[in-house]
Formats: sequence, structure tokens, C-alpha cells
Amino acid sequence: MPIFEYVCEDCGNKFEKLVRNGDSVACPGCGQSHLTTAYSTFAAHANGKAKGAAEFPSCPGGMCQTPGICGRQ
Repeated sequence: MPIFEYVCEDCGNKFEKLVRNGDSVACPGCGQSHLTTAYSTFAAHANGKAKGAAEFPSCPGGMCQTPGICGRQ
């Protein structure tokens, strides 16, 4: 069951909802169902600190068949 992010077109409320197949979704703020799906973002943290792409190791042996596609150089 995926978690979707929504923005209510009536009141502007932003919220997340765990949606099962066939479930209808309504705004928890105003109860309306005029919703727009928002883009989800995520962050990766290790030991409480964010890691940048430059901190990850390169592909093993430097023999990457598709350099740059995985975000590693």
C-alpha cells in the first residue's frame, strides 16, 4: 500500500495518506475530495547526517557499463 501526498484544492491543506486499492480520499481539514497529487520527496540519512553524492564510492573496479546512470561516477 503506497503512501500518497495530496494538496486540497479547496483549503490548501497538504497531507499524506496510506491508500489501499479502491479507497476514496478526502481532505482531513475540510472533508472535501478536490485533491491534487503532490510530488513526494525523500532524504537519505546515515547516523543522523545527510550524505552527498560525492561521499559514495565509485563503481567497483571502475568498470561501470553505464557511468552516471546510478548517480555514481
